[in-house]
Amino acid sequence: MIIYLVGVSCVGKSTIGKLLADKIGFSFYDFDDEIEKYFGKPKEYILDDYMFPYSFREDTRIVLHDLLNKKENAVIAVSPSGLRDIYLREYKKSRKESGNNFVSIHLSDKPENILKRITFYDKESKLMDVKLSDREKRLYFKEIKEDITFFKKFNSRADHEFSVDGLALDEIPEKLIDLLLKENEEFKNLL
Repeated sequence: MIIYLVGVSCVGKSTIGKLLADKIGFSFYDFDDEIEKYFGKPKEYILDDYMFPYSFREDTRIVLHDLLNKKENAVIAVSPSGLRDIYLREYKKSRKESGNNFVSIHLSDKPENILKRITFYDKESKLMDVKLSDREKRLYFKEIKEDITFFKKFNSRADHEFSVDGLALDEIPEKLIDLLLKENEEFKNLL
């Protein structure tokens, strides 16, 4: 079974995905990490090689294909474009052909909560300790709201919408498990 987590940046896909995978005994994959392994360099350097994001998605589709066609139970945290153009086509194709059971979950939250979790990485993909000024917070808040609006159409394609608003991090995996148990017969058989 593949549990495919989508959502805007800093909504918690990787953190929640890892916690969920650990709780249910699935493998966990962060799509960005897998892209870096495949290309052998940090994502920022990979992106420098592309003039257009579409071309980047086109060339990284193979990484997504490999993840979606693994013969193991896995939770995969993908980029905000996880249910858009090339990635959507790869998801649908793999869902149809792989024989795996797939479920996609759109993780959402309020922009003010996402702003509190915002993280920054340098060109080497190393976490940076950044303190935002009030002006920078306003600008990032605006950008987060724009991302939520832009990706809404794509993320609405997910099988399930799950809001993490107001939930403690350690509650989320249990609530996701409850959702999956209610909605997915194969998931019930795996636990």
